[in-house]
Amino acid sequence: MSYGIPSAEPSADIPVCPRHPDRPSYVRCQRCGRPACPECQRTAAVGFQCVDCVNEQKRTTPAYRSPYGGALAVGRPLVTFAIIAICALVYILQWIVPGDVVFQNFAFANIFADSQPWRMLTAAFLHSQGFLLHIVLNMYTLWIFGQALEPLLGRIRFLALYLISAVGGSVGYLVLTPTLPPIAVVGASGAIFGLFGAMLVVQRHRGGETKQLWVLIAINGAIGFFVPGIAWQAHLGGLITGGLAAAAIAYAPRGKNQALLQAGGIVLVAGLLAVVTWFRITAG
Repeated sequence: MSYGIPSAEPSADIPVCPRHPDRPSYVRCQRCGRPACPECQRTAAVGFQCVDCVNEQKRTTPAYRSPYGGALAVGRPLVTFAIIAICALVYILQWIVPGDVVFQNFAFANIFADSQPWRMLTAAFLHSQGFLLHIVLNMYTLWIFGQALEPLLGRIRFLALYLISAVGGSVGYLVLTPTLPPIAVVGASGAIFGLFGAMLVVQRHRGGETKQLWVLIAINGAIGFFVPGIAWQAHLGGLITGGLAAAAIAYAPRGKNQALLQAGGIVLVAGLLAVVTWFRITAG
């Protein structure tokens, strides 16, 4: 007596997934009608669609963008979250790395402007270890404004604005503070004030209300004059830089060359910071 060995291949009358012919698939795509195995099924408004139809729909659906080039449905503000995560990680390193190495190598002071200019940026990712609210308040404000600005501007534009505002804060401190004594400064406050300036420009460009923003800027700016240890110079530098960078983004003519014009405007702002820094260094 012989026994038949069942075939591993599905019968000809059993529907199979086009992407996985060895898998019987009784669920069909609501769009093209082809069978789709569980791995290739994607939930749709009604029933399921196959992965090929979903990918094709993504390719053919136009991307709706804000007037500033950012995708309107950008999802979570990933750049904002990434900056917060980096600042938190660096703050932990400030505590666990012995010898105050992180602070000594990445904080900014005016004496480093010509020999180690990268400190103008890295200082924005450090925070005071003796004042926990320093990083807490900065990151909370970044979270609030990042959720509003990042989707409007787009991730790349938002990141560029944030970084250039951080540098602008250091340049403001360099220009408005005597070279000696060499007092080091750290913190994201300059970049945060850059977001204040950017939001102000964007709101005015969109015809929105700016009174509350002015009040917020005035209150936070005044704190720097009355509370010791706060560099109001960095706040002012970041505010101006963020406003200029946002203006370059917001007022660039729309069209196929919009992104190029925006990039050119941001480069001009960066060049202005470089020129101001050079004049301050050469002037002693």
